[in-house]
Amino acid sequence: MAEPDTSALTLFDLVAPATSFMDLTNPDYAYMFGFLQADGHLHAGTGRRGRLTVEINARDIAILEEFQRLTPYNSSITQRTRSTNFAEVSHTATWALCALEARTQLNELGLPYGRKSKRITPPRVPFSRPDYLRGVIDADGSVGFTKDGHPFISLTTQSTAIAVYLCHYTNRTLGIRKIPGRNKRDSAYNVVYLREGAAALAQHLYTPGALALERKRAAAADVSAWRRPADMPPPRQVRTWTPLEDSILLGAATIQEAADALGRTYQSCHLRRWRLLKKS
Repeated sequence: MAEPDTSALTLFDLVAPATSFMDLTNPDYAYMFGFLQADGHLHAGTGRRGRLTVEINARDIAILEEFQRLTPYNSSITQRTRSTNFAEVSHTATWALCALEARTQLNELGLPYGRKSKRITPPRVPFSRPDYLRGVIDADGSVGFTKDGHPFISLTTQSTAIAVYLCHYTNRTLGIRKIPGRNKRDSAYNVVYLREGAAALAQHLYTPGALALERKRAAAADVSAWRRPADMPPPRQVRTWTPLEDSILLGAATIQEAADALGRTYQSCHLRRWRLLKKS
């Protein structure tokens, strides 16, 4: 059998084969997929027609150019200026991809056609987790400081799976305990990390050289550098309830009696008792 002709290959080609499109173990594709799940839209058409679009503020057009570079299919970036309900003048950029093969792959990985805000879930294939979450937060989250100067990272999502996964991931990797809950106004999840939690998460997700929106990378650098001022009270330690404490609370004649026995505040015991009775 004849030996393959490798004369046209570089040393890099011989050592490291090219990464396939949307290999989510690749940090760039993991980030891109998270961003597309949060801010992309798959439109179905008749036959082989259809398209993927991502429309964002034109100031962030550089990230769309990165998506175009990472995609081995024909795609386009266009810009437009219009008036909207949120701004008198809105200047946006849109990346559009029509290739059926690419759309099929994205759909199979977990980017649904049509309305998707409640249906998206983390990938069910191996993927680079911090890069994926950075993509989701860049698209649907916020990074910065409150008006009081406290650093924060937040994510607003309609997807239960995404909210739960973010909380599970930060608990497992950073020891930050969060329990997601929908707000009453629009039933969306708003997961917020403040102060030390925000600083740790920013440092973990926004690593040097990683693909990200430049303005959020800059904000994350400031957040990760934050240190608690000397005159700020230390963070409150969360004390979890044990089954024994629950038993004492429910068996006490009054809430104040339970608070004295457990060394907890009246308000803490009152709220815990209400939750236990509601659950039962």
